[in-house]
Amino acid sequence: MATNSTISKPAFDFLKQLEKNNNRDWFEEHKSEFKTHEKAVKSFFEAVKDNLNHHDDIEKMKMFRIYRDVRFSKDKTPYKSHFAGSFSRLGAHLRGGYYLHLKPGESFLATGFWAPNKEDLFRIRKELEMDASEFRQVIGNPDFKAVWGELKGETVKTAPKGFDKEHPDIDLIKYKQFIFVRNFADQEVLSPQFLGEVDRSYRAIRPYFDLMSDVLTTNLNGESLL
Repeated sequence: MATNSTISKPAFDFLKQLEKNNNRDWFEEHKSEFKTHEKAVKSFFEAVKDNLNHHDDIEKMKMFRIYRDVRFSKDKTPYKSHFAGSFSRLGAHLRGGYYLHLKPGESFLATGFWAPNKEDLFRIRKELEMDASEFRQVIGNPDFKAVWGELKGETVKTAPKGFDKEHPDIDLIKYKQFIFVRNFADQEVLSPQFLGEVDRSYRAIRPYFDLMSDVLTTNLNGESLL
């Protein structure tokens, strides 16, 4: 299947119009236009997945629906004003995930561990409690930081239950999420080089994924859990 290697300016123009006219009447009137852009963007996501599969194993690509779930939200606008997709790595032995968010003025890539389950979060924290040196070495590598910058994510205020708030690595142990985000200007997203830059960014996260996969598939003695 042929894939699309660029994001078009008309797709971004449509998203800008949708943000200004976020109602069902306008959307129904422009639904065929939306379907055209959605199909093209999905094809771009497929190209991202194809590239990823040259250096990783991707189980599935998911493109998120344009319709918002407004049941528990104060914002009742029915549609998202962005396109987004995620890429799941294959099997229990490959941890971490990739995310791509396309919105005029707010496009970004994200990778890492957005909502680790209770067991995984505890295992990561115990690893950092025992020895955070390898973790710091990976995320502090100048080539890595040039692409992904600093670790991001929500943290607890002092220390998680059962951990010493005076621990020398408490700054890392406090994290509830372990993610990296890279932002892109519109002109970067719309350029022919964007697909390659997405892949270069995702390749650069690999040492982090390899380390975290090793942590999350072994016990505290380093014995395999798989």
